[in-house]
Amino acid sequence: MGYRVVVVGATGNVGREIMAILAEREFPIDEIAAVASARSHNSEVEFGDTGKMLKCKNIEHFDWAGWDIALFAAGSDATRTYAPKAAAAGCVVIDNSSLYRMDPDVPLIVPEVNPDAIDGYSRRNIIANPNCSTAQLVVALKPLHDAATIKRVVVSTYQSVSGAGKAGMDELFEQSRAIFVGDSCEPRKFTKQIAFNVIPHIDVFLDDGSTKEEWKMVVETKKILDPKIKLTATCVRVPVFVGHSEAVNIEFENELTSEQAQDILREAPGIMLVDKREDEGYVTPVECAGDSATYVSRVREDPTVEHGLTLWCVSDNLRKGAALNAVQIAELLGRRHLKKG
Repeated sequence: MGYRVVVVGATGNVGREIMAILAEREFPIDEIAAVASARSHNSEVEFGDTGKMLKCKNIEHFDWAGWDIALFAAGSDATRTYAPKAAAAGCVVIDNSSLYRMDPDVPLIVPEVNPDAIDGYSRRNIIANPNCSTAQLVVALKPLHDAATIKRVVVSTYQSVSGAGKAGMDELFEQSRAIFVGDSCEPRKFTKQIAFNVIPHIDVFLDDGSTKEEWKMVVETKKILDPKIKLTATCVRVPVFVGHSEAVNIEFENELTSEQAQDILREAPGIMLVDKREDEGYVTPVECAGDSATYVSRVREDPTVEHGLTLWCVSDNLRKGAALNAVQIAELLGRRHLKKG
């Protein structure tokens, strides 16, 4: 006996990736529904690489009764309207938007980091998926925090355009082509030209000069990992199609050598350590695209603080940063609570 699963936002980048990962990981499904906005009604999406085509149902008229799990990848506006309806009908919502992440009654889950927090899902019947840049960061931080207790983190992100959806990917492609042929390339999705450029601005600016993306990394890391950790972030959009990268500087309460950190990371769940101090001895976004792991490279000691390390962290933001983590949450929910399949 398997689950009846709904994928909301099934025609978008993350929705399609969720479908692919459900099929790839052979999630126990008795029935699956692809749900999207009215403009996608009756359009078809493939269930992974199975050849099975699903007709999209209109979310405005969808009956949530009898469904077990709904994986939402439709943005905050749609989630605000429809997630409470699904939850009230007994369908557990796993939401990829930012809407519920800081709600104290909604668990914010990365299964390798804080699986026990899922036990609080029944308060709202909703579980939140963290921001893509936070997800890979806490996977890398968790085993090191357990070993030596993290005091402070300074992180600079290099975030791909797929984090801004299909429109972001299209803009990078169109601007790159326009520059090569000498056409104009006015920005539409981004605030400045993204092709052959980097933009130190993701999401809206806040009163203190940080952006909302940077704020998300701070508060989500505290909620998922440890409220005592001090974190400052600078989030940058780069001309990469898929894969977020992060340069991470960590200060610990206790001593942790680079060799000890490498040994810990080598055994940690969800992490692939690729760290050779030679040409090609590290991972870049091109290599991580389409992969499920969070890659860590360039682990080294920081001599400017008493107990400090620096590392490089790379992950496919559409997978671990969104779709894969959502499916892993569904698997965890099944094992601990729903117990079908």
